[in-house]
Amino acid sequence: MLDKSDWGHLIPHQGTMCLLDTVVAWTAESIHARTDSHRRAENPLRSDGTLRAVHLCEYGAQSMAVHGALLARDAGTGAAPGFLVSLRAVNLALARIDELAGPLDVFGERLLGSEASWQYAFRIEHAGAEIASGRAAVMLVQE
Repeated sequence: MLDKSDWGHLIPHQGTMCLLDTVVAWTAESIHARTDSHRRAENPLRSDGTLRAVHLCEYGAQSMAVHGALLARDAGTGAAPGFLVSLRAVNLALARIDELAGPLDVFGERLLGSEASWQYAFRIEHAGAEIASGRAAVMLVQE
């Protein structure tokens, strides 16, 4: 298990915008992260005190950022910055997530990766039940 202090500085999401708390496990193809940030009043995605399930897409996207950063670190480089450009086949099992007791488990699976873009499938679970899934694409900034 990797605490945020191990990888948090590797991604652009800082402070309360870094929604993931720990990396439970990761391989070259996948990542499993865990978080309680959905229950925090200072979650920057809240609107009128509510955190909607659509924001789970950001949790999935952040798992991609952490995974890419860990891969780059292992390769002795830094991860290129990127922009989320596409969400597809998103399924949400509920309307809001701020009232869920206990942590969220965030899973990301790398489908394609190149120097120009990444594509991942993501899945978020609460108490062992899937509450969101989808696919996301990131275009990397070439410097």
